[in-house]
Amino acid sequence: MKYLLTLLVLFFSCTINSQTSLASIFGDNMVLQRNAGIPIWGWAKANEKIEVRFNKQIKKTKTNAHGKWMVTLNSEVAGGPYELVVIGKNTIKLSNILVGEVWLCSGQSNMEWTVGQSDNAEVEIKNAASYSNIRHIKIPKEISSLPNANFNNVSWDVCNSETISDFTGVGYFFAKQLYDSLQIPIGLINASWGGSNIETWISREGFESSNEFKNLIATLPKTNLDSLLKIKISGTQKRIEELQNEPFSNAKIETYKEVDLDDSSWLQMNEPEVWESQELGEFDGVIWLRKHVTLTKEDLNNTIILNIPAVDDDDTTYINGVKIGETKGWDQKRTYTINANILKEGDNVISIRVVDSSGSGGLYGDAVNFTLTIGEKELPLSGIWKYKVESIYNAVNFNDYPSLCFNAMINPIIPFGIKGVLWYQGETNVSRAYQYRTTFPLLIRDWRQKWDDKLLPFYYVQLATFNSEGDSNTGCDLAELREAQTKTLQLPNTGMVVTTDVGNPNDIHPRNKKTVGKRLASIALHNLYEKPMVHSGPKFKSMKINDDHIIVSFDDIGGGLMTTDLQGNVHGFEIAGKDQIFYKVNAVIEGDNIIISAKNINTPIHIRFSWIGDASASNLFNKEGFPAVPFRTDDWKTITTNVKYKF
Repeated sequence: MKYLLTLLVLFFSCTINSQTSLASIFGDNMVLQRNAGIPIWGWAKANEKIEVRFNKQIKKTKTNAHGKWMVTLNSEVAGGPYELVVIGKNTIKLSNILVGEVWLCSGQSNMEWTVGQSDNAEVEIKNAASYSNIRHIKIPKEISSLPNANFNNVSWDVCNSETISDFTGVGYFFAKQLYDSLQIPIGLINASWGGSNIETWISREGFESSNEFKNLIATLPKTNLDSLLKIKISGTQKRIEELQNEPFSNAKIETYKEVDLDDSSWLQMNEPEVWESQELGEFDGVIWLRKHVTLTKEDLNNTIILNIPAVDDDDTTYINGVKIGETKGWDQKRTYTINANILKEGDNVISIRVVDSSGSGGLYGDAVNFTLTIGEKELPLSGIWKYKVESIYNAVNFNDYPSLCFNAMINPIIPFGIKGVLWYQGETNVSRAYQYRTTFPLLIRDWRQKWDDKLLPFYYVQLATFNSEGDSNTGCDLAELREAQTKTLQLPNTGMVVTTDVGNPNDIHPRNKKTVGKRLASIALHNLYEKPMVHSGPKFKSMKINDDHIIVSFDDIGGGLMTTDLQGNVHGFEIAGKDQIFYKVNAVIEGDNIIISAKNINTPIHIRFSWIGDASASNLFNKEGFPAVPFRTDDWKTITTNVKYKF
C-alpha cells in the first residue's frame, strides 16, 4: 500500500509539473508596461511548444530542458481591456488586462501602510470606483535563502470600494495623482514588509559586487532555510548567554511574573523603545519585562488603569502575578483596568511577557502615553525596566540574513516590465546610518542590473519626523540616515521626497500618506511624463560668512522661499565654531537667501538645518509647499560611522 501511495504521489506530481503555467505575477486585471517589450514567461513540460496571444500579437516559443519558457511581446500603447492567452498542453486565459504604467512599491512598514490605515480613508473608499484603472497586487510576504522562481498565487485587484483599503497608501496616492494627470492605467506591485532592513532586499550577487560586503557574503553558505535556522539558533543562544552571564534556560519562567522574584540580576532596557536599538539588538523571540511601582493606601481607593502605547507584536501582562490582560497586534494600544484586590500598599510589580516573531520587537510609541492612571493622576512608567529572555523564535526572520526578501519577493517578478521603483525604507537601518550611504546605492544598482536597465527610475521617501533621541551635539542617527538618503541623489534618475513636515513625532507610522504619494508623483510627472513642475524643496547651495551673519543660498527655490512663521522667523538652523558645539540661531528670509544671525557665536564655520529626529519645527519651504532638504556643511564624525552590518 505504501509503495502504491508513493507511485500515486509521483504520478500527480509529474502531471501537475507538466501543465502549462504562467508565473504568478501574471493574472486577471493586471497592468502591463506600455511603450516597451513585454516579457511573458512560465513553465511546462520540457521542449513543449508554447503560443502566446495578446491584442493582435501572436508569439511562439518552446520550453527549455528545465521546462522554462519566455516570450517578449512587442511594445503596446496604453489601452485595454485585453485578453492574454497562453496555449501549450493546456490553455490559460487571463482577462481584463490593461496596458499603462507599472510601478514597483517596496520597502518597510511605511510603504506597506494601507489606504485603510491612512488619513481620510473614508473619502478615498467612497470615491474608489472612479479609479478602476488603478490596479494593485500585494506580493506574499515570504523569505528564501536561495532565489525563488515563483511565489504563491495572489491576485491583481481592481481599485474599488471593496479593495482599496488594502492598497499601499503611498503607492495609491502616487498612482491617483498620475492617473488624474495622464489618464492612463496605473499598476502597482506592492513588495513591502514592515520592519525589514535594506540588506534583506539586496541580492547575493549585489553583495558580491561590493567591496564593502563581498568578504561578509562569502561567509554565508548557499543552503536552505533549515540549515540557516540551526546556525541562527546556535549563534543567538551563545550571544544571549554571554549577555545574561548564565546558561540559557527557561526552567523558571513561571516565576517571572511573581512579585517576590529577585530580579536584581536581570538586565535593563529603556521603555518604550524597541529592543533592536538597545543592548539586546536583533532578536526574535519572547522576553519578560518587569518594573516595581510603589502605591499608597490612598491610591488603592481609585480606579487604576495601565496604559501601554503599543507592543510589537503580542503581550500578556500581569500585576503581582495576576494576569490583567493580553493583546495581539503590533500596532494596538493596550489599556488594562486593574482589579483593586490584586494591588497592595507599597511595592507592586508589573510583568509584561512580549512575543515578537519578526522585525522590530518590544514596547514602542510615545513615552508620555506609557502610564499608570490612578484616579485623576498619572504615574509615568517610561524609563528603565528589567528584562530576561525566555525563548528564541524557532524560525529564520527576514532580517537574520541578507537577500531573504529579495529571493522570495523580488526575484520571482524579474523581468516583469516596470516603469520604475518607489521606495520607502530606512527606519530599521538608522543604527547603521553611515553604512546606508553604501547599501542604498548598492540596492539601486543591484535592481537596475537585475532589470537590465542602468537608468531605471528610482524615487524614494526620506524618513519623516520622529521623536528619536539625539541632536547635533549628542549625535542623531536618524539625521544621519536622512543624510545618506540625500547623498544617494548623486545616482542618476533618482528623486527624493522630504517629509519632515508631514510626520508625527510620536508615531513612526505617520498617517498622512497622501502628501507623500503626491510628492513622489510630482517627481515622476516632471522627470518622465513631460509635465514641468516644481517637484522638490529648497536644497542647500552655498553659504557666505560676513562678520556677524551668514548668507545661505539654495537651489530649487521654485517661486521663492517662504516660512510658515507669521513673524517671518525661520526655525531649524544651527551654527558652530571650531569647538564643534552647535547653537540654535535666528534666521530670516531676505530675497532668495536666508540670513542667519551669528552675533553670539565665536567665529562660526558650519551650519546645520533640520539635523534632529523630530524636525517638525523646521519651517523653511518654497512657495509651492515643498520643505527644505535637511543638510549640514561640516563633515565631523557621526555616531554611526563604525556601526557595520553583520549576521
